[in-house]
Amino acid sequence: MKIKPLADYVLIEPDKEETKTESGILLPETADKEKPEQGTIIAVGPGRKNKAGNVIPLEIKIGDKVLFTKYGPNEIKVKDKEYLIAKQEDILAIIE
Repeated sequence: MKIKPLADYVLIEPDKEETKTESGILLPETADKEKPEQGTIIAVGPGRKNKAGNVIPLEIKIGDKVLFTKYGPNEIKVKDKEYLIAKQEDILAIIE
């Protein structure tokens, strides 16, 4: 299955969370974990339309590593793999 975001939505593959703390303690899978707040852009929509009907392209592109708001993206699952789908406005920065 291929996912193509619409308008100004982007598909993000979240970075894997560390399962080991800095002091070397391993966290079990059942531990209460926060969602990661960075990931890689997998797909982007064409952009949003302005009032005149012209498409304004997105500033981010496929392959960009980004920081995003913690509670902005929606979680989706495709073939046992988890992704996030978010609006461009939920992206806070591109990591260079």
